[in-house]
Amino acid sequence: MNATIAMITFRAMLGRKRALLLLALPLLLLVLAIGLKATGNDDLDISATVQQQFGLATLLPLLALIAGTGVIGPEIDDGQIMYVLTKPIPREVIVLTKLAVAIVLTTAFAVVPTLLAGLILTGTTAQLTPAFALGALVGGIAYSAVFVALAVASRNAVTIGLLYALVWETLLGSFAPGAKSASIQQWSLSVIDALTGASPVKSTVDLPLAIALLVVVTLAGTFLAAFRLRTLAVASAD
Repeated sequence: MNATIAMITFRAMLGRKRALLLLALPLLLLVLAIGLKATGNDDLDISATVQQQFGLATLLPLLALIAGTGVIGPEIDDGQIMYVLTKPIPREVIVLTKLAVAIVLTTAFAVVPTLLAGLILTGTTAQLTPAFALGALVGGIAYSAVFVALAVASRNAVTIGLLYALVWETLLGSFAPGAKSASIQQWSLSVIDALTGASPVKSTVDLPLAIALLVVVTLAGTFLAAFRLRTLAVASAD
């Protein structure tokens, strides 16, 4: 971790325009939860649906995409990253710092609102809300690593990330069992399923496999980002 890089990245990410992007979806989720609670639509099934479909399947990947690509992508696009690369800072430290910032932002703007929405709707009944919070946290870490790696590897990271989150996980996942199982969302849901007895929550992936895949994807994304960053440095020197 590098405190200076982290501070500069936080400042850039929490500027007015990006802050509005980060706040819009969480506020919508909380308004939805309050509205459902006020109208009496707050049973366990509805709470599970809101936390899974809106929190885990929509809010989490989109916020992780904004955070993961935003912490480093713009610096690569405008060339400012070369200023950082000229400093005597190991590339691994730069990547880990950027990833840590992305995880903190994803936690603050996706995991915490999902937790609050669950508390508003059903509290801690059947441990559903804590389970979703923990599942969203581990999923957010994996998403962040993947999207940071994409931002370093491609200028089309946002497009690729949207295709993965919205087409592969959401659209194809609804029709193709194979695509559904090969998704961070399902691996996170497996963690949630293991932590709650609520019947609406079911995963298609066994817990040991899901945990292993989450760890592998997180480590692979981090390694790929660090490796690609070294390549950027060599290319600039040439």
